[in-house]
Amino acid sequence: MEKDLNSNLSAKGTHDWKLIQLALKKGDQKAYAELMGRYKDTIFFMLLKMVKDKDDADDLTIEAFGKAFRNLGQYTPDFAFSTWLFKIATNNCIDFIRRKKEAVSLDRTYENADGDEMSFEPRSDSLNPEEKAIKKQKIQMMQSVVEKLQPRYRMLVELRYFQEKSYEEIAKELDLPIGTVKAQLFRARELLYHTLRHMHGTL
Repeated sequence: MEKDLNSNLSAKGTHDWKLIQLALKKGDQKAYAELMGRYKDTIFFMLLKMVKDKDDADDLTIEAFGKAFRNLGQYTPDFAFSTWLFKIATNNCIDFIRRKKEAVSLDRTYENADGDEMSFEPRSDSLNPEEKAIKKQKIQMMQSVVEKLQPRYRMLVELRYFQEKSYEEIAKELDLPIGTVKAQLFRARELLYHTLRHMHGTL
């Protein structure tokens, strides 16, 4: 059954609805492109205010449109398409921020499954002999955890946290877009976090 068009929609909302019908019924790629073109910049700048990072905002903008287009059949013209789209983008961004906060911070302490504390401390500062020995042991243990990662993640972690290279340097060395480097490092930290949480013994 075809959904009835809400007579309270603005001219812009009515045009959006016509584009949605073209996209859904005919798979019109131009309709999809026009919908994206009408709201991409607005969505991007809204997300940029939330995450404070252009690469993240750009990725989240693409994700928001991807989710919206996959679920376009669920949209009803009871309210403006822009309202529905902004809600999807906002919820997706909130999920991203929550995941990011939960991801491993490499200079803080965590508890493993036994309640023992452990941390990731790749750098070696000016310490006394006993502290240096402890830190060396921690680094060796941490390296063994990193070895469990897939090669692409292991390489990124080693470059970023053991060799202390910048995102730009890593992107250049691996010939990857900087956004990809950030995204994969974020995933690598998540994997490290979960590995650390389930390790037995202390680092």
